[in-house]
Amino acid sequence: MSNSFFIFAKENNYTRMTEEIFPIVNEQGETIGAATRKECHSGSFLLHPVVHLHIFNSQGELYLQKRNMNKDIQPGKWDTAVGGHVNLNEKVEDALYRETDEELHISGFVPVFAFRYVFRSEVEQELVNSYYTRYSGEINPDKSEISEGRYWKPEDIKSAIGKNIFTPNFEPEFPKLIEVMIQNK
Repeated sequence: MSNSFFIFAKENNYTRMTEEIFPIVNEQGETIGAATRKECHSGSFLLHPVVHLHIFNSQGELYLQKRNMNKDIQPGKWDTAVGGHVNLNEKVEDALYRETDEELHISGFVPVFAFRYVFRSEVEQELVNSYYTRYSGEINPDKSEISEGRYWKPEDIKSAIGKNIFTPNFEPEFPKLIEVMIQNK
C-alpha cells in the first residue's frame, strides 16, 4: 500500500507493521484528529473518510464487487466497484485513484463527484465520498480483496435490494446514485 500510515511496534529487534491510521473528520471532511483502523471499527463511531467509485459501462450497467470472505466488514456481500479508506494526510481524490488501482488494477478513468454522506453501521461511522465514472476497459479484480466482480443491470440491482445480497451502505446509496445520473444526463 502506498501512502499508508501505520503504527510500528518494536519486537525482538525488528519493526513490524501493526495498524493503519485514519484521519478523523467532521461532516465537511475537515481533519480533526487521527485514530487506528481498530479504533474506528470497534464501535467508537469516530467519523472517518472513505471513497466509493461506481463504474458504469456503455450499456448503463453498474460494475459491483463481491467482498472477499476475509474482509473485517461485510464479507461476502456485493458492494460498490471500489470502496476504501482515506489514509491520514491523503487527499480524497488520491485515495480514490489508489484504491481503484489496488482493487481493480485500472487507471485512465475520469471520476465525477456524486455526493457525500455519513453512513453509520453497528461498528463504525464513515464519511462516504461517492464518485462515478464510465469505463469500458478491462477490469482485473485483486483476488485478495474481491472474490468476484461483474456488471449488473440497474433493474436487477433494484429487484435484489432488501434480500441480504448487498452491503447495507450500498442499498441506500444506489438510489441516490441513479438520481444523480439522471440529473447529469
